[in-house]
Amino acid sequence: MDPIPAPFWIAACAHRLQQRWHTVDPLELEEVARELWRDPRLRTMSPTEAAVEWLQPVACAYGHSGRHGFMD
Repeated sequence: MDPIPAPFWIAACAHRLQQRWHTVDPLELEEVARELWRDPRLRTMSPTEAAVEWLQPVACAYGHSGRHGFMD
């Protein structure tokens, strides 16, 4: 499978982050997604997987696993 081009990966990741944080400015979420893309480990994941992985500590703080429930 060919890697997703950076602009598409970042946009998809930002969209996934916005599903969790409705009130955060989309441009800020795009910047977060850009930072996630710069992480070599996260970049190997799909944008959705990377967002879920990055949000895991937040999800755990609210009693959710991040793999099931509000992020799925």
